[in-house]
Amino acid sequence: MLERLTIDVVSDVVCPWCYIGKRRLEAALARLKEMEPDLPVDVRWHPFQLNPDLPREGVDRRGYLEAKFGGPEGAREVYARVEAAGRSVDIPFAFDSIRRQPNTLDAHRLIAWAQSRREGDPDALVERLFRAYFLEGRFVGDRDELVRLAVDAGYDADDARVFLASDAFVADIAEADRQARTLGVSGVPFFVFGGKAALSGAHESETLLAAIAQARSG
Repeated sequence: MLERLTIDVVSDVVCPWCYIGKRRLEAALARLKEMEPDLPVDVRWHPFQLNPDLPREGVDRRGYLEAKFGGPEGAREVYARVEAAGRSVDIPFAFDSIRRQPNTLDAHRLIAWAQSRREGDPDALVERLFRAYFLEGRFVGDRDELVRLAVDAGYDADDARVFLASDAFVADIAEADRQARTLGVSGVPFFVFGGKAALSGAHESETLLAAIAQARSG
């Protein structure tokens, strides 16, 4: 029996390179499945808040861009490379549709909740969150919006609503974020393959496959 491959991904749902990294990881795993169809693989998502100090209601996107990039024009220059990389993996980023920059604590809590349940597909939720924010301009800091996205990903609306109204996983997300920074994670996405080989950044699928091979041979 083949040893199960575990892939830990540290990311934030408002990180465009994390969405690109997810696509490239999917391409790598598709190729791996072609070569080894019986290899069991688990992908686990871990939180990293790029903007942990934002208020729960988020902030105006234009003001956020002014502070971070000197305004929309500066952002466009930075995002030009991101958009090109996105097109290469069929992600049509729509940055201009984003009106508010969210605090992502509740989004990370929802992912952790999904991963703690027996039913459902956490990866589908992660994908839905990325798509909602980057392609549809939806405010993923709003709990009602998060409930709708959870339903889109196959989860029960009432279960998701009750969970989000609680303080479950708040301390866990803070501790996981702190541990990631303590371990030297300063940017995302950050991948750990089999607990052995680590990569920072949205690398091409060939590089990810090489890291997987290294982890499995170690």
